[in-house]
Amino acid sequence: MKRTCAVLMAMTTVLGTTAVGVADAGTGERTGTRTLQRDADALLALGAPGVLVQLDTPTWRAKVRSGFGDVAARTPVPWDARFRIGSYTKTFVAATLLQLVGEGRLSLEDTVERWLPGVVTGNDNDGAKITVRQLLQHTSGLPEYLAQLPYLFDQAGFEQHRFDTLTPQEAVALAMRSKPEFAPGTDWSYSNTNYALVGMIIAEVTGNTWQHEVQARIVRPLGLRDTYTPGTSPLVPGPHAVGYERFTPEGEDIDATALNPSWGGAAGEMISTTADGNTFLKALLGGRVLRPAQLAEMRKTVRAAKFDGAWPGARYGLGLMWVPNSCGGAWSHGGDIHGFKTRNGVSPDGSRSVVVSINTDSMTPKPGVPAPTKDVAVDLVDHALCAAA
Repeated sequence: MKRTCAVLMAMTTVLGTTAVGVADAGTGERTGTRTLQRDADALLALGAPGVLVQLDTPTWRAKVRSGFGDVAARTPVPWDARFRIGSYTKTFVAATLLQLVGEGRLSLEDTVERWLPGVVTGNDNDGAKITVRQLLQHTSGLPEYLAQLPYLFDQAGFEQHRFDTLTPQEAVALAMRSKPEFAPGTDWSYSNTNYALVGMIIAEVTGNTWQHEVQARIVRPLGLRDTYTPGTSPLVPGPHAVGYERFTPEGEDIDATALNPSWGGAAGEMISTTADGNTFLKALLGGRVLRPAQLAEMRKTVRAAKFDGAWPGARYGLGLMWVPNSCGGAWSHGGDIHGFKTRNGVSPDGSRSVVVSINTDSMTPKPGVPAPTKDVAVDLVDHALCAAA
């Protein structure tokens, strides 16, 4: 969701138990849970204060944790911890808009100008040349509004502005100060401006906020009782870890848990849990959220070469990313926001899903530990989805 900063913390491991009880599980389940625990532990050396992971399969479930949810108190991440999911929000928002497409209330080929006249304009930005599909797929070329918010990446600025409200209209207006990166449909580049506009289009089509529609169409029907669209509320309700942030390698980590997430909006505002995150991914890829035609559209991908450093060979659909792995590939959409990093993956048929929560998005390896050559959770997600799959 945002540029990661640096963090360095010395941790000791706090081992947890699985949700299913390893002693009662079969050999494969016990081996899988041990691997999950090992991979969670390994994230501590890469700079994670604490880690919570849940794996759901057709026949068993495992949950493990490692490190600390509160470093000062030396307490683990709560088993039922809520956390900010950052850009994983985009998958919920994309699915909501695609439901509207399935109902015939708008088309993926509609222009932004049709629904938001005069909003995308100036500095060669032109909403009449950009489609809804291109917003969802990050092929619009629109500039990134976060580039106009330097206080998000500076400790003094963050602490001064952490409770400020930013409306989606203000976010898009900030983006319009810059020229587009490329002509619509000619390339791929991740821009949160796209999803600020998607949220605005949902509101224009329905007469309700995107938050209302996500809750009514996805959260409540799937029984996601611990998934929130907080709007301007700065709190993470219920049990949660401390969300740590370090803005420079030399700086101190601060408690960034409380913040006004409105600057993330439809691009990254939401709060959820590992259990709810898995439930949504399995339902989505299992065909229980979208009609077949819209799920097929969601899975139409383009190369996302700018993500190759983290996820080699990544492709991007409509609010979903396809990541090659050792058993063919999986669908995913992670998210970074101050204090929290979310990673996940789900098998193509929706039968096997894993969600990872780390209580910082500013990871720096411990001294002597090599920097990872790809995203920190790639191996964990691969092992969870592919081992004995």
